[in-house]
Amino acid sequence: MAGVQTGKAAAVPFRQFVLKVHSRCNLACTYCYIYAGPDHSWRRRPQTVPAATIRQTALRIAEHARTHRLRAVRIDLHGGEPLLTGPGPLLEQAAAIRAALPADCSADFCVQTNGTLLTPQMIEVLGIAGFRLGLSLDGGIAGLNRRRIDHAGRPSWPAVSRAVGLLSGRPDIFAGILCTIDITTDPAEVYGSLRALDPPMLDFLLPHANWSSPPPAPLGPAGRTPYGDWLCTVFDLWWDGGPGPRVRVFTEILGLLLGRPSSSEAVGLSPVVALVVDTDGAIEQVDSLKSTYEGAAATGLDVFHHTFDEALAHPGMAVRQRGRDGLGAQCRNCTLVEVCGGGNYAHRYRADTGGFANPSVYCADLERLIRHIADRLNTAVSLN
Repeated sequence: MAGVQTGKAAAVPFRQFVLKVHSRCNLACTYCYIYAGPDHSWRRRPQTVPAATIRQTALRIAEHARTHRLRAVRIDLHGGEPLLTGPGPLLEQAAAIRAALPADCSADFCVQTNGTLLTPQMIEVLGIAGFRLGLSLDGGIAGLNRRRIDHAGRPSWPAVSRAVGLLSGRPDIFAGILCTIDITTDPAEVYGSLRALDPPMLDFLLPHANWSSPPPAPLGPAGRTPYGDWLCTVFDLWWDGGPGPRVRVFTEILGLLLGRPSSSEAVGLSPVVALVVDTDGAIEQVDSLKSTYEGAAATGLDVFHHTFDEALAHPGMAVRQRGRDGLGAQCRNCTLVEVCGGGNYAHRYRADTGGFANPSVYCADLERLIRHIADRLNTAVSLN
């Protein structure tokens, strides 16, 4: 596999390309780190991505695939809310990328949506074209989605519940559900209601927060780990509950404890292999960085003037490919570093230290969860 030299080691090529196809959203979720966060770059960008930008992005993806002999790439069509464009542009964008790729490189397409605009016709059209659809939800009932409202303050749940019904029993197109943790909710109620929707995959996301902008709920006195406790409760329900959806954060940690590499930026030391292309063609780092400060995700590069290999060499990309060497001293010396990996990169930010060479603001919570899962795994192995 070809690589780009970034410091001491060859960089790992990108394999996941997040393409912003619409920079606005029809919801106004109260915790959104894009529209309610410190980075307002979305206001200066086109609402919808121009066809010329998609064509140029397709050429850059194909160029990267040829250079690094990639056999498969993942394309996430994202927003804002990507379905604001309707299905037609999404189909055209996928066709442009497939046409540009080398014959021996396949592309998997996914759309991450709030679900409010889904119709039976849209699901059929996107399914036939090989798309998979991921939903963003806070739970499987109306009361748990009270923070997901539209710009007039109306609840999104009635429309989303219809979308869930349409996707139920469609594993060919239903990719799964992303759920941002609300520490004020009952974890058993959240997990039980989401499991009842029968998704193939669930992932529970820690709210994007950092040392300079702490999590929505106070972490409390030393030793208190509310997010870790919340996740431990869900883990036990999942572990003891028999067949159910794959829960990515749990399977990632279990795999790491068993010596497997991670595939998520939330845990582990595997190099980050995803980049973002915004509606104006700007090449950016992962969106979560926009929760820290204005311009944190920017690279100064764009698809019209720069290759993705140049993006690999960007300092912000390179540091997240260095594994243990890219962490601060406290994390490097931690006994859990191979599993935790320092947590989500954005959660390490601290303004008064000038950057990200810190433990995660959720450090204690991650330790609580990892040790709990390790104990449950050890017990299961001992019983067998």
